[in-house]
Amino acid sequence: MSANNKLWSKENTSPSQRVEAFTVGRDKEFDVLLAEYDVLGSLAHTEMLEKVGLLSPEDRVVIHGELHHILQEIRAGHFAIEKDIEDVHSQVEWLLTQRIGEAGKKIHSGRSRNDQVAVDIKLYLRAEIQKTKEEVKQLFDLLISLSEQYKEQLLPGYTHLQIAMPSSFGLWLGAYAESLVDDLEVLAASWQVTNKNPLGSGAGYGSSFPLNRTLTTELLHFGSMNYNSAYAQMSRGKTEKIVSTGLATIAGTLSKLAMDCCLYINQNFGFISFPSELTTGSSIMPHKKNPDVFELIRAKCNRIQATPNELTLLINNLPSGYHRDLQLTKEILFPAIEELKACLQMTRLMLSHMTVKADILRDEKYRHLFSVEAVNELVNQGVPFREAYKQVGNLIDKGDFRYDYSKGLHHTHEGSLGNLYNDQIAEAMGKVLGKFM
Repeated sequence: MSANNKLWSKENTSPSQRVEAFTVGRDKEFDVLLAEYDVLGSLAHTEMLEKVGLLSPEDRVVIHGELHHILQEIRAGHFAIEKDIEDVHSQVEWLLTQRIGEAGKKIHSGRSRNDQVAVDIKLYLRAEIQKTKEEVKQLFDLLISLSEQYKEQLLPGYTHLQIAMPSSFGLWLGAYAESLVDDLEVLAASWQVTNKNPLGSGAGYGSSFPLNRTLTTELLHFGSMNYNSAYAQMSRGKTEKIVSTGLATIAGTLSKLAMDCCLYINQNFGFISFPSELTTGSSIMPHKKNPDVFELIRAKCNRIQATPNELTLLINNLPSGYHRDLQLTKEILFPAIEELKACLQMTRLMLSHMTVKADILRDEKYRHLFSVEAVNELVNQGVPFREAYKQVGNLIDKGDFRYDYSKGLHHTHEGSLGNLYNDQIAEAMGKVLGKFM
C-alpha cells in the first residue's frame, strides 16, 4: 500500500514524509498490540452487517474465514504492520483484500476508524486489566501465606521513622495484602468503565445505516454499550485515564512495600535478607548486597503513579469529538501496563526468597518499644491512663525502663498481632474479584 493509498486519502494527495513521520510517531509500535482486538472487532462488526442486510451471507463466510486465519497469524507472532501501511486497521483490511478480493473492502461499512480504534483499545484494556488482576491475586496469595508463616515473629513498628510499638512480620505482610484488596476495588471500577462497547458510534455521530449495536455488544462480551454516540468518542482518553488510576493505585502499594524492603535489608535494620543472586554487589566494596530490584520497583511504580497526571495534561483541554491528541494515550498507558505487571512479578519473586531474622527485638535499642505495653498493664491494674503514662515516662527518662516481653504480648482485637484476621482479608479479596465480570 503506497503512502497515498490510505483508507482516508483522496486522489492525487500525498502528505510529505516529514508530516507523515510526525503524525504517525510511535503509533505502529503500539498498534501491533491491538491487532488481535482489531480482528475480533471486525468479526463482530461483519456478523452484525450480515444480520442487518448490509453484507451477504456468502461474503460474511469468506471474510470470517480469512479473519480467523489472520487472527491465528497474530497469536503465533507472525503479524507486522508493513512499512507503507499506516496502522493496524489498514494492515488487517489490506491483508483481507489481498487474499479474498473485493469482499475485503466491505468490512468498513457503517464504521469509522474512530470507533474502530475505540473498540480495539477497550478490548485491549479489558484483557490487560484481567491479566493485571491475576498478577495482583498471585502476589496477594503469597503475602497472606507469608503473613501466616511469620505471624509469631516480632518486628519493630515505626512512626516518624522512630521506634514506636511492637509489630510482627505477619502484621506487616498482611497489611500489604489488604492494601491490594482496596487497590483492586479501584481497578474493578476501571473495568466497569472499560467494559462498555463504543462500536457503532462512528466518528461520534452515529450512522444512517441500520446498525445493531446491541448485537455487537453481545458478540464482543461487553457488559453494556456506551449508549450515546457522541459520548462513545468522548470516552476516548477518559477511559485510559481511569484505567491508569487503577494501575497507579496498585503501583503505590508496590512502591511503599519496596521502600520497606530497602530499609529492612539495610544493615542498620537487618530484618530481612535475600540470596546473593537476587541482590547486586559493588564495584569497589566487596561486602555490599544492594536491593537494586526493590529500588527499581520503587522507581518504576513511582513513574506509573504519574501516568494519570500525564493523561490529564494530554486530554484536559480538548472539546468534544475526536482529536489526534488521543493517539498519544497509547504510548503513555501501554508501557505503564507492562511495567506494572513486571513489577508485580518481580515483587513476588523477591518475597518468595526472603529470609526473616528471628529475635530482632532482643536488641537493646528496642527496649523502649514496649513502653505502651507497660502503660496498658498499669491501666489494667486500675491506674488512670495519664498517671500510668507519667510513671512509665519517668522510668524511661531515668534509664530504668525494662519490660520482659518473653511472657508474650496479649493483642487480641480484630486485626492486631494476635488476631490478624487474614481469613477476613481473603474473603474481602474474593468479593472484589467477583466484580471483574
